[in-house]
Amino acid sequence: MLKLLIALQVTALTVLASLEQRIKNNRDERGSVTIQEVLWAVAAIAIVGIVVAAIKFFVTNESAKIK
Repeated sequence: MLKLLIALQVTALTVLASLEQRIKNNRDERGSVTIQEVLWAVAAIAIVGIVVAAIKFFVTNESAKIK
């Protein structure tokens, strides 16, 4: 039974190493610029949202003081 488990483990590790090598050889980075641009756009939108919320909060508080 132990020999079978060892054989299965060695086979699994061999297959895993083979798949890792294939992934390293076929790595395609064509979409990386697009992903980076999307992340920057999301960050910019988040910053604008924070600024708008802060301005709205300030204006609402100041307008509440007006009688």
